[in-house]
Amino acid sequence: MRWFRAVWLLLALHAAAATAIEPFVIKDIRVEGIQRTEAGTVFSYLPVKVGETMTEEKATQAIRALFATGFFRDVSLEREGDVLVVVVQERPSIAQVDFTGMHEFNAEQVLAGMRQIGLAEGRIFDRGLLDRAEQELKRQYLSRGYYAVSVSTTVTPLERNRASLNFNVEEGRIAKIRQISIIGAQTFRESELLGQFVLRTPGLLTWFSKHDQYSRQKLSADLESLRSYYLDRGYLEFRIDSTQVSITPDKQDIYITISITEGRKYTVSDVKVAGEMLIPEEEVRRLIRIKPGETFSRARLTESTKLISDRLGNDGYAFANVNAVPELDRGKQQAAFTFFIDPGRRVYVRRINVTGNNRTRDEVIRREMRQLEGGWYSAERVNLSKQRIDKLGYFTEVNLETPAVPGATDQVDVNIAVTEKPTGTLLFGAGFGSGEGLILSGSISQNNIFGSGRHVAASVNSSQLNTIYSLSYTDPYYTVDGVSQGFDLYYRVVSPSDFDLARYETETLGGQLRLGVPVSEIDTIQYGLGYENVDITTFPDSPLIYQDYVATFGPSNGNLFASAGWVRDSRDSLVYPTKGTVQKAGAEVGLPAADLQYFKLSYQYQRYFPLTRHLTFMLNGEAGYGDGYSGRPLPFFKNFFAGGVSSVRGFRSYTVGPKDSNGNPRGGSQKLVGNAELLFPFPGLENDRSVRLGAFFDAGVASDSIKSDELRFSAGMSVLWVSPLGPLKIVVSQPIRKQPDDKTQRFQFTIGGIF
Repeated sequence: MRWFRAVWLLLALHAAAATAIEPFVIKDIRVEGIQRTEAGTVFSYLPVKVGETMTEEKATQAIRALFATGFFRDVSLEREGDVLVVVVQERPSIAQVDFTGMHEFNAEQVLAGMRQIGLAEGRIFDRGLLDRAEQELKRQYLSRGYYAVSVSTTVTPLERNRASLNFNVEEGRIAKIRQISIIGAQTFRESELLGQFVLRTPGLLTWFSKHDQYSRQKLSADLESLRSYYLDRGYLEFRIDSTQVSITPDKQDIYITISITEGRKYTVSDVKVAGEMLIPEEEVRRLIRIKPGETFSRARLTESTKLISDRLGNDGYAFANVNAVPELDRGKQQAAFTFFIDPGRRVYVRRINVTGNNRTRDEVIRREMRQLEGGWYSAERVNLSKQRIDKLGYFTEVNLETPAVPGATDQVDVNIAVTEKPTGTLLFGAGFGSGEGLILSGSISQNNIFGSGRHVAASVNSSQLNTIYSLSYTDPYYTVDGVSQGFDLYYRVVSPSDFDLARYETETLGGQLRLGVPVSEIDTIQYGLGYENVDITTFPDSPLIYQDYVATFGPSNGNLFASAGWVRDSRDSLVYPTKGTVQKAGAEVGLPAADLQYFKLSYQYQRYFPLTRHLTFMLNGEAGYGDGYSGRPLPFFKNFFAGGVSSVRGFRSYTVGPKDSNGNPRGGSQKLVGNAELLFPFPGLENDRSVRLGAFFDAGVASDSIKSDELRFSAGMSVLWVSPLGPLKIVVSQPIRKQPDDKTQRFQFTIGGIF
């Protein structure tokens, strides 16, 4: 305390000396000691002017005012006759800010952050801001696991009252979690419980996931996962007693110890319903997922209350409150639950507000809304609206809130906040197999051109088999009812002989118009009408079947074709589906008004089964059938083909099936393909939805008459990573059943970039 009093005494003496001025009338004011600051700036802060009487009180006010500007480190007032002399010592300005030893952070980003708090080149040097910046930089390092970091600052005076600041950083090494211990676990193995955690000890992929670095937020989430694991398995009285995080003296290793009490396992003895029920009790009970005699599960209990709330919400009761109150019988280890229902007041939607769409037009989002302004609130319609906006694919995030309108008890607003993402895609594909070497293809598309929701795509494929130039356009809302309209223009040269397939070549120039009519939220019927001209070139060594076709029907064929299709898509996600189905049925018919008279039918069924939190099983089946009519055959260049990365993996594209007289694959009028795949997250990245692994089994063939002994089988592994550069898919497969003359392609990958 003595040093504190001494400091105050010195300041008091300094103030007394500075303000010990006899009253006088100011005839002039002179400023001394300024180098950068304008004299007018000093005059503007002085509480006295020329002609006023200078007193001791005003002198004290003047000194305080000038100190408060932050421009000066010392201020004194003197009198020379009737002239008031203001003597100042300016604070130095910051000439430059440098960093030494900083590798974890980008210097420009750190400087931008310091600029926001006032520490930047050209600003007045302030020791308080410097200390604040130093502590903030250290805090940022601590947040990334650099617990041994040391940050010191050197201030170097320069000419013209300037200063250079240098932040010297000794980063040290990142502290890693060396051990996580759970004390008190008896029912479940510790390894099983730790499997629910995001945090973990160093492993094969933790260099990428950073999950071996301690984070308070991640630990809190892991503790909640641990609590849910027990509560979902009947341990109603489970509790976490304590959590201890310790670090070694060298600040390199972190140890986490969690103490728990499991309690006993409870079963559900009874379920009751009480309160104001505006829907039949039988319907309420059908929504309750916990049943008497079953093991208690908090997840099913929470699901039950949500289902009841949502059901009431569908009738406009947006603020319905459902509470499940337990009655415990600890002796019998049973729990009875009473669901108390309070529907609250029925409300309607006043206004729908959209924010965050800097590029996408409001109407593109609003036309996906199934909840309308002025209508009764419906939780089902609100959730469906959010799903439809999310499925547009234009946004990384779609957040929807329904706050109450201030001052009203029966109104809510629907606030939609979106975060836009790039919707243009530049895709490159490549495959490498035995015989054909590297195959390249590419496409460029914009799914939301000018923010209108319209799709435009242009693609070029330069593989040995195909040379394709195409342009596509789609307006998904050609009418206000959601009828889509589009067209395709294409020029395609198919050279199977360059791909070691059949010996012929086709050159096709054509286009088609498309219409899509939605018949439900997940069903769409599609129609198409197009025309194309196909020029066929055969060679002296072409198989007789191709030469006979050209001799009979000519080397140039016109094709006026109509198509129709049905699509049902109920998947929960387009990128990372875990449940739902996709069904597609299509038909294409060559009309009698042109040269080609044929039909082709196709059907696809794909379904995702959620097995566990991380495991998803996918089944996919495809079938096709084609033929000619009016005495004409199915044109050989309209055959179905199988094999390749999107068909039967492990075999080269279009090669699974019968061969022509030269031993080259020729496809067939029928196709059958089946795929079974177990999808799971990458080890160590269980909560990262951008990476996914798959173990698959494929079967299929294309032929004129499919027989079981013609089916080819393959198995392998796939990796899908939605990388910062775009989606990357890698497939490694092994043919299981093949014919001696089959051509294999065991490694394939595609990669895309987004702009």
